[in-house]
Amino acid sequence: MASPHDAPSPPEPSANRVLAMLATLFFAMGLITSLNDILVPHFKAAFDLTYRDAALIQSSFFAAYFVVSFPAGQYTARVGYRRALASSLWLAGLGCALFFPAAALVSYPCFLAALFVLASGITLLQVSVNAYVETLGTRGAAASRLTLVQAFNSLGTTVGPPLAALWILAPHVTSATPGGAHAVDSVRGPYGLIAAVLVLGGAVLWRLTLPEQRAGDASPHGMLGNVRSLLAHRPLRYGIVALFLYVGAEVSIGSFLIVYLTQTATGIAGHAHASRYLAFYWGGAMVGRFIGAWLLRKVSPGRMLSLCALYNVLLLLASLALPASLAMWLLLACGLGNAIMFPTIFSLSVGGLGARVSEGGGLICMAIVGGAVLPYLQGALADGLGIVLSFLVPAGAYCYIAGFGAWCARTMPESEATHATPGKT
Repeated sequence: MASPHDAPSPPEPSANRVLAMLATLFFAMGLITSLNDILVPHFKAAFDLTYRDAALIQSSFFAAYFVVSFPAGQYTARVGYRRALASSLWLAGLGCALFFPAAALVSYPCFLAALFVLASGITLLQVSVNAYVETLGTRGAAASRLTLVQAFNSLGTTVGPPLAALWILAPHVTSATPGGAHAVDSVRGPYGLIAAVLVLGGAVLWRLTLPEQRAGDASPHGMLGNVRSLLAHRPLRYGIVALFLYVGAEVSIGSFLIVYLTQTATGIAGHAHASRYLAFYWGGAMVGRFIGAWLLRKVSPGRMLSLCALYNVLLLLASLALPASLAMWLLLACGLGNAIMFPTIFSLSVGGLGARVSEGGGLICMAIVGGAVLPYLQGALADGLGIVLSFLVPAGAYCYIAGFGAWCARTMPESEATHATPGKT
């Protein structure tokens, strides 16, 4: 019998309201991540960096996925989704706040450290959100729920660069002094605002009453005990490489688009003007998700993946030969080809794992670290051969992805490839 002194528990929000909240978190995740594409050219100019050193922005950010993913899963299992989500926002807010001392010191290494802390919060957020979405309904509909909320991630990556251009890359700010101190000062405003919003959001989440299972039942990393037996599954082994290269290629293109637009004969002057064109790249990925969802009902996933990868290879190779005023549109159009790659590679990789799909999914997500490696390689090639030829790096990555898709289309039964979605057993 309940004590009369016990306070009644606040009512839990419906699953739809929780999904709407998680969609908002995905939007914030995409917006914050897309700001890196603005920081690459901005810090390159402010600190007089080489392309390779400027690419360390992406390397520092995406390295967190490799370092933090496993501990993030364990932390989520221990404290539950609500506290993990709140903690992720506070950690990301701390990373944004660290931009203030980094700007005061005018220190590029301090900015890289701040980005790693920020990305650690984003990693914890992604691990906990992906697992939480799966619990908010039947497992059979988990993939559709996750696809729905991830669409808002693409929306964030689409609107982020134009918004940042109005604040970070404003010509009157970046050209204030030749020493570069005022240029790095321009990041304080947007990242300070983001820090405040994240801290406030974390406080709200901490006080909410959310519907959730016992956290240990839904940890995305709880079943990674026997990695060797998982890697014996060839689609997963090859798929880890494919996802590593896909994330690396997508981030590489986005990182160097502004530099390409301003340093070749495109007629575009200034980083602020060029950054607006990134909306075509990330917006193409958002639109392509809806188109791809319809096409995947008619074309096998492996064949569709191979065609999209070949489409990007042809665009990148053609951009090497065409005038920059035309080639820029080919590079921007690569976003459309990227649209279906992440979910399709994931699905093909875990196809046939049966009850071990969740284990394989947790393992393959560590391949997101490709976003830390390929931009660095492209930056090194840009230093040696120029910005135009540096796009051979993502072109080579898409060649492997095309081969992986073709191999899956040839060797995997269609039912096995299309029904292996995260959360199904």
